[in-house]
Amino acid sequence: MTYSLKIAWRYFFSKSQQTVINRINIFAFLMVVVATAALFIVLSAFAGLKDFGLSFTNSFDPDYEIVPVRGKYLTLSENTLSELESLPLIISVAQEVEEKVFLSFNEKNQVAYLKAVSENYTNVVGVDSLIALGNWLSFKGPEAVLGFGIAGNMSVGVFDYSTFLNITVPKKKKTGPLDQNPFFTKPSVVVGLYQISEDLDKKYVFADLAFGQELMGLSPNNFSSIVLKTAENVTKKKLAKEISPYFKDPINLVSRSEQNAALHKMLNVEHLAIYFIFTLVMIIALFNVIGALIMMFLDKRGEIKILLAMGAQPKGIYKLFFNVGLLICGFGGFVGIMLGIVIVGLQALFPYIYVPGTSLAYPVLFELKNVFVVVGTVMVLGTLSTAWATRGLAKKARSYAVS
Repeated sequence: MTYSLKIAWRYFFSKSQQTVINRINIFAFLMVVVATAALFIVLSAFAGLKDFGLSFTNSFDPDYEIVPVRGKYLTLSENTLSELESLPLIISVAQEVEEKVFLSFNEKNQVAYLKAVSENYTNVVGVDSLIALGNWLSFKGPEAVLGFGIAGNMSVGVFDYSTFLNITVPKKKKTGPLDQNPFFTKPSVVVGLYQISEDLDKKYVFADLAFGQELMGLSPNNFSSIVLKTAENVTKKKLAKEISPYFKDPINLVSRSEQNAALHKMLNVEHLAIYFIFTLVMIIALFNVIGALIMMFLDKRGEIKILLAMGAQPKGIYKLFFNVGLLICGFGGFVGIMLGIVIVGLQALFPYIYVPGTSLAYPVLFELKNVFVVVGTVMVLGTLSTAWATRGLAKKARSYAVS
């Protein structure tokens, strides 16, 4: 250990004879602690909110979705579907037909998207767990499951056999020369209402796959997409390589994040904005370190002259105070990150902050990457601020040696 680091260590832990200098040093240290803890807590809180928000869409979206590159429908046989499901990377496979439809109920109308799904769809997507009223599809008749938004707009009840929900789509082709009706309508009974988010609750209607295929005039082996539940840590590249031999026509494999690209992009932008805002707070806090180093240099002028007289080099004096700055940032950052981890851990294990107006604990999520981000931010900014505060110290120390 060089003399500059040894003396810096002593300066960091020892008290000055002047009370003002001691208070400035303590305040600078505490500001680093508070800024570090605040940055970690905010990043953990945002990670918790992000995870909580995505938990709803994750219950609605599959791990991966196979869609055609050309045209609207895939053509697959039952054997091919069974072969796909037998792959080690895939846990479950389900078929889906999606189409924009026109809903009518008791003279109330609305446009929505029909998701006609196979019976094993809930093995891939746990949408049945989101049913807030009624039941999921029994796949034994013309049934439908609506979102609360659609049901509210159209005043639709559950198990109302007196009035059916009519689902209408344009006909693909006319059945005869006398057929002047360009639309095809099928009645259905609403058996359940799901609740996810305001947008999704107003958008989708679920029905039996056979019901949807008949409504749209499709054959039993035509599907809009194939949804997949995969094993953990399966990459898109590896999965695409495994499934591509089973399809004659070009396909596009869409991951869960790509299915909600706009949402993920918005969350990433918000995360970056929060990080930069609290990084600015940390920069402001580090100005106290700059002030503390300048005051410490002025306070230690007598000792600096003694060191120079004993043979110390001006560059060594610069290193001495540079090391003091790094110690303040390093120890302050360590204490701050420990304090942040304790606060986040207590909130996760024993919630004490709740979402206003609810009994829901404010979500937080401990992520190791946030620890590295915060520590890296503190040390990079701390090094830059210390370097700026100690610039020219070697020159000043040289002037002390001359005097």
